[in-house]
Amino acid sequence: MINMYELLTSQLSTEITTVVVFAASLLLAVVMSNRYMKKRSVPLLFWSAGMWLFSLGVLMEIVFALGIYSQLLADSYLLVVALLVNVLALGSIQLVSSKRIKKSYYAFSIVSVFLLLYSLATTNQGNMIQNYVLAGVPAVSVIIASSLITFPAAAILLVVAYLGYRKRKDKRLLSIIAGVIIVSVAGTLYIAAYPAFLYLAEVAGIALLWYGFM
Repeated sequence: MINMYELLTSQLSTEITTVVVFAASLLLAVVMSNRYMKKRSVPLLFWSAGMWLFSLGVLMEIVFALGIYSQLLADSYLLVVALLVNVLALGSIQLVSSKRIKKSYYAFSIVSVFLLLYSLATTNQGNMIQNYVLAGVPAVSVIIASSLITFPAAAILLVVAYLGYRKRKDKRLLSIIAGVIIVSVAGTLYIAAYPAFLYLAEVAGIALLWYGFM
């Protein structure tokens, strides 16, 4: 009898889950892009771009689930996972009135992204596929550079959403906070050796983001 762990780590289960998450994230990206086209809101521009990156990342996960792997693909995935949180944060930072804070974060983003690109270009991650999931531990320099992008970005998303909730008492902002936390944690699950729960966290995260952004 197949236990729960074996079920979650089976190739078919992984493929089905990634396809479902990809469809949901892609639809949300399309909806948010349409909203941007109507409202021409800069935050919506970045948020929709972030969801397109999320969809791209999940598409790569589908490729991994099919047993296809290369060093370039793995590096691209690690870059996309970091960039999507950064781009979402660039959308939220638009809601901050201080131009000095915005410019400082723009500069920090550029430097940290270049640092991640350099780390990826100068290290070899090896084969990181386990149970059809990118589950190996990247080089230390890649982890550090990625953390420099994702941790401040997640903090900005959480703080801006929380301040917005205090001001407007909109429960959707709480959903965004929870979704950001889960999606951010999902990206670290394979590093923490819990690849079986990576896609389940993404399902929960995309559902919360759906409610929050809609």
